[in-house]
Amino acid sequence: MKTFSQLNLIEPLLQAVSAQNYQTTTPIQEATIPPLLAGKDVLGCAQTGTGKTAAFTLPILQKIAQQSSLTKHANIRALVLAPTRELASQIGTSFEDYGQFLDIRHSVIFGGVNSNRQIQSLKRGIHVLIATPGRLLDLQQQGFIDLSRLDFFVLDEADRMLDMGFIKDIQRIISLLPTRRQNLLFSATMPDAITKLADSILVKPFRFQISPQKSVVQEIQQEVMFVQQSDKRHLLLQIIQQSYIQQAIVFMRTKHRANRLTHQLNRAKVNAVTIHGDKSQAARQRALRSFREGKSHILVATDLAARGLDIDGVSHVFNFDLPNETESYVHRIGRTGRAGRSGMAIAFCAPEEYDYLTNIEKTIGVQIPVSKGDPGWDRQPIRIEGETENESKTELKKFGGRRRTRKTKQNNYKRKQTRFRRKHPSADQSKSQVSGQ
Repeated sequence: MKTFSQLNLIEPLLQAVSAQNYQTTTPIQEATIPPLLAGKDVLGCAQTGTGKTAAFTLPILQKIAQQSSLTKHANIRALVLAPTRELASQIGTSFEDYGQFLDIRHSVIFGGVNSNRQIQSLKRGIHVLIATPGRLLDLQQQGFIDLSRLDFFVLDEADRMLDMGFIKDIQRIISLLPTRRQNLLFSATMPDAITKLADSILVKPFRFQISPQKSVVQEIQQEVMFVQQSDKRHLLLQIIQQSYIQQAIVFMRTKHRANRLTHQLNRAKVNAVTIHGDKSQAARQRALRSFREGKSHILVATDLAARGLDIDGVSHVFNFDLPNETESYVHRIGRTGRAGRSGMAIAFCAPEEYDYLTNIEKTIGVQIPVSKGDPGWDRQPIRIEGETENESKTELKKFGGRRRTRKTKQNNYKRKQTRFRRKHPSADQSKSQVSGQ
């Protein structure tokens, strides 16, 4: 592993990296920064948390700083496209942190908020623009954005862009860019659609790939608990109350379930906030600020809203609903164990989610250990202290579907053993993490 000083970075950037307490590079930084500084296009396949933001931020800042054509009124020299507001904001923070000793201005623009402040920033002149596609096209059509002098184009989370239906917007944006430019495309997965898009954008790119199993390292301890869907809330409350958890993120499949769980946690006197796609940007920022400052201990989130979150103090991640996309699991657990800290990732697996679990294990190459406190699918329902019998029978909705009684579910999934047993012995590896740089 190389140090940043071995990558021929200029002194202001080395000072900024040191100020962030980073000394050694991640694999993607070591591999891609030199070709980027040499002017090559780059195609990177890597999940969030592998250090890819610094991998493109540092060389872009260096190359802009070394250009003699920087004028008092800055022109946009680099464009970074991100699929969500939160990821755009996080990238903007990286440019601010790493560029703190350089006279390079940047701006972050996204929808869901009033555009006046964003327009004023553009009028003052910027060198780096970080944007979501919709707001970028809106302000460009109004004449506030000129991309004719662009030198660098970064497409981050390309697979998420396509999933969210941004392909036509991306194509429109590319048509606005000058032909001669340096291109960088990053994606967690490489389906055919992304490969086709990359071929249309990149010219003889340097290619780098970190598979999910290689992106996980040793600071995150993973566990799984086999629990009926209707009992997950009780189990979560029990763990939170018994473990004195200070900061945790709970991942849900839908916005409705996220809202309902947050309400139930607050009713149980657990301070919780929610972020998801239906929340206004102001509400999402308030929730994140409350969570970062420790006023709220639990952040309940959907995958879309949580994309790109980087909060150092998160000790636990709960996969309340297992994701049906295996890459989302790697992204989720990477929200803990940041910057070299340890972390715990606990997955709740209902009977109807077992196929999701096996697919996740195949992807990461690890059989996730069963927790010592695993209740099993056939154990008696948990009762929370102070809760009435009627309250304990809530959450009767089947996972993503129609209402069913607890008795019916127990009959359908009844097992002889309290603890779920697998066909194969536990793997040696029991921990994993995504690097926090």
